[in-house]
Amino acid sequence: MRVVDWLVSELRRHAVDVVFGVDGANIEDLYDAVHYAPGVHAVVAKHEFSAGTMADGYARVTSRMSVVATTSGGGAVNLVPALAESYASAVPVLAIVGQPPRSLEGNGAFQDGSGRAGSMDLRAVFQPVSGYCARVEHPGEIAEALSGALAAIRDGLPAVLLIPKDIQQARLAVEAQLREPLPRLGAVPVQLADFAGHLIETSGRILVVAGPEVTRRDAREELADLVDRLDALVAVSPDAKDAVKSENPRLLGVIGVMGHPAVEQVMRHGVTCVCVGTTMPVMTRGAVDFSQIPVLSIGSAAPHVASRHLQTHDLASTLAGLAAALPARPEAADSETLYAPAHLEPPVHDGDGVRYHDVMHVLDRVIPAGADIFVDAGNTGAAAVHYLGARQHGRYVVALGMGGMGYAFGAGIGCAFARPGRTVVIAGDGAFFMHGMEIHTAIEHRLPVTFVIVNNNAHAMCVTREQLYYGGSYSFNRFAPSHIASGLGAMFPGLMCHSADTVADLEAAMRQVMTHHGPSVVEVICSTDEIPPFAPFLSPEIAKERTHDRHDCKNGQSWPQSLARA
Repeated sequence: MRVVDWLVSELRRHAVDVVFGVDGANIEDLYDAVHYAPGVHAVVAKHEFSAGTMADGYARVTSRMSVVATTSGGGAVNLVPALAESYASAVPVLAIVGQPPRSLEGNGAFQDGSGRAGSMDLRAVFQPVSGYCARVEHPGEIAEALSGALAAIRDGLPAVLLIPKDIQQARLAVEAQLREPLPRLGAVPVQLADFAGHLIETSGRILVVAGPEVTRRDAREELADLVDRLDALVAVSPDAKDAVKSENPRLLGVIGVMGHPAVEQVMRHGVTCVCVGTTMPVMTRGAVDFSQIPVLSIGSAAPHVASRHLQTHDLASTLAGLAAALPARPEAADSETLYAPAHLEPPVHDGDGVRYHDVMHVLDRVIPAGADIFVDAGNTGAAAVHYLGARQHGRYVVALGMGGMGYAFGAGIGCAFARPGRTVVIAGDGAFFMHGMEIHTAIEHRLPVTFVIVNNNAHAMCVTREQLYYGGSYSFNRFAPSHIASGLGAMFPGLMCHSADTVADLEAAMRQVMTHHGPSVVEVICSTDEIPPFAPFLSPEIAKERTHDRHDCKNGQSWPQSLARA
């Protein structure tokens, strides 16, 4: 048995049924093994970044390991940004990266990544974006390398195996055996009892903040039980909108920079905050001063605010244990009626096209229950997170680990291979120009993915920042007009494409594509200059952050004195 045959059989034994990637000379033996392996197939993407985000999206919606395989050189390096997102968001992706034969490494090999004779050291490149990275130097090392990778995967981190081509082709002298994995550790009983005691002693209102680890560890039901036991209100981080059912009467909305004012209103009125599965990064904290709020936290990593933390790598069992250990709290009379979610109020805009809130309200009316939603970065993403809720029984994914543009195209496709219903990708035109050609992969596999492309002819969030912080007297981020839907329709005959510049046209187009079995594209024309529901852009303090008083530097009028003297 070849090393690659053994490797693929072990992946299948660990429930892997699809390998995403881009083929090439130094990974083709793995694809050959996949072809002959029952129960597993390969999906070839158009770009390694998107192959990585396909694996990322697949892992997020299944709560299990996914696999991406790429070749050496540029193919390997293209994978790094995708793994950076997986690492920052703790998503278990296994990357198998082919390398040139060992005999050529350090000896002028094409795409040499060994670090020898002045070549790039790919192991050093991948180590910062993975929980485990190993280079396999001998066929007998493959089992130990895979064992190490699976250990990192169990901890929710990506892992990388660098395997030279001759190692892939080599035959195993003896059957390789994996190390037995260590059990995933929840909170120990003493810690659990101590933490429950602190919750019992808490007086006043409790606000639970649910983060992405709740969905990654499939702990939604356990979270809901704990929230009820605490008679708590609940908010979700921007990257965890599907952690709590949208119809839950305890749900205030989203916390943070794209969040709802009701959450901050509650936090200003003497609550104890219980963070579950979130490290409370700045996109989640927003402008809230947590130094004045008692915070307890539960999860695999402590938050970035001072807290009493309960460490666990088995969130679901820990939440269940806490709920069982707690007595029911007296129900507060206002728990379902006092705090209603409210929206941020960006300045009224009367430019061309459809307003962001109108776009999202149409999507909210039309996207059916069970659909999965993947949201990209920028003004489009801020509007979607703020206005558009998760569907009942559907997933809602926003990648805020690295926040890279174009993520949602590949990730949404990866989701479509994992789940049978409709997937909706919402992205701006800037994200489309980066990685939107991955639509071709959806066409190749007849996937039920609808790509909603908000075309404002710009990197619009950058335009907004130019206007708010730099005076708006110039812009590097406006684009010449493009016709994305008609262009894609001409490029891919048979692809259902619509363009809409009114609310009525958008709703008609969305209703049509929701009944279409294959992929589809809806382009919606929006204004470059509309300000999205993004709290930092709406702050009354924004004038203090403006830096456009330096705009006369070319004329020498506002140079710092030290430079003017020079």
